[in-house]
Amino acid sequence: MSSEELKLNVEKALDEIRPFLQSDGGDISLLSIENDNLVKVQLQGACVGCSVNQMTLKSGVEMTIKKYAPQIEQVINIDA
Repeated sequence: MSSEELKLNVEKALDEIRPFLQSDGGDISLLSIENDNLVKVQLQGACVGCSVNQMTLKSGVEMTIKKYAPQIEQVINIDA
């Protein structure tokens, strides 16, 4: 899978997750993909101060991204 395909797959995963985050007043954006296995995202809006955002990141975001792009090993949130 090329880097461009990988980015498209990660974006597809985020598009699947986004409505759930938006329904809670939050959002997420892709910052970068490093070494084709590390995704950096930024949680936004209500997600920023949410006490369960690390759980959301691991169980929801990371799991969904891995479904679309199995080579991704880790997803981390970069605070604004």
